[in-house]
Amino acid sequence: MKPIHARLGHVGIYAHDKPRLEHFYTTVLGLVITDSGKARSGMELTFMSSSAANHHQLVIVSGRPDTSGFNPIQQISFIVDTLAELREVHDRALAHGATEMRTTSHGNAWSCYFKDPEGNVVEAYLDTPFHVPQPHGAPLDLSKSDEEILAETEAACRKDPGFKMFSEFTADFGARLNS
Repeated sequence: MKPIHARLGHVGIYAHDKPRLEHFYTTVLGLVITDSGKARSGMELTFMSSSAANHHQLVIVSGRPDTSGFNPIQQISFIVDTLAELREVHDRALAHGATEMRTTSHGNAWSCYFKDPEGNVVEAYLDTPFHVPQPHGAPLDLSKSDEEILAETEAACRKDPGFKMFSEFTADFGARLNS
């Protein structure tokens, strides 16, 4: 049987205050509302994307029930292109009500994590040229220069016995997917 290689298409989340989350995601991450409307069930939906190739990457849906302190969403992750963009998301998120901000180097990615105004954990990240087995985490100081961050990340990754360049990891993984 030929394997199926499904790709994540989008994430939908329920909201208590849909307009507030729409504002947060358009302002902090630059998502654009592509459509909105009411379903037959009565729920209101807002479709958002940052890519012309994807009608929606995030859907915000009205009617989030009281989860009594437990949020079933582990995290929602967004890819950015540069460390400068990661710094900008970091600053915008804090300016627009994000809480519990933390920054981490995973070796294979640089990330900032925060909670949106309804307590959903959001990650903004970009890949590095390195691979180390996960989970892997080290402090990330976004006040340092790109060059300093790259050098510190490479030095830390090279100490890990599972270190590879990301290009080597993708070649190895691609061979596994096709076997």
